Amino acid sequence: MGNVVTLKVVQGDITRQDVDAVVNAANNAMRGGGGVDGAIHRAGGPSVLDDCIRRFPDGLATGDAGWTAAGDMAAKWVIHTVGPNHAAGQRDRSQLASCYRRALEVADELGARSVAFPLISAGIYGWPKDDAILAAVDTIRSAETDVDEVRLVAFDRQTYEQIQDIAGED
Repeated sequence: MGNVVTLKVVQGDITRQDVDAVVNAANNAMRGGGGVDGAIHRAGGPSVLDDCIRRFPDGLATGDAGWTAAGDMAAKWVIHTVGPNHAAGQRDRSQLASCYRRALEVADELGARSVAFPLISAGIYGWPKDDAILAAVDTIRSAETDVDEVRLVAFDRQTYEQIQDIAGED
């Protein structure tokens, strides 16, 4: 374990990434929601929610991660992780870093070699975007993992450029 991870910054729809696993920025209840969570549940179809209900009857703790099948998406798995809700006063950055670390640990358990991440907690959860990007990049780059490629997927051009600037990617 511990090969060098290739970090790619891409702009696009995370649900359309051709990777082994797509990471979902879920909520504690694990029953679908808005933003990335809603998009993944729509793209994956009802089997993703069914799997969430079966595998996570009590939901998932903030900073933790777990997996379900990816349903109708190209990916094999969805790795669900629950980021801290900055807007609701959850300001512990170690919980945000834990989302990336735990998702990569789950990817290793699954044997996933390519993983697409959204920017966790930077949407409706209100984490300041520059710090959310730094937490993602620092945690991914320092992770001991067998994952070969991690994509940080930005939905819009401004976020894509912001991630590129901070990550130092071309």
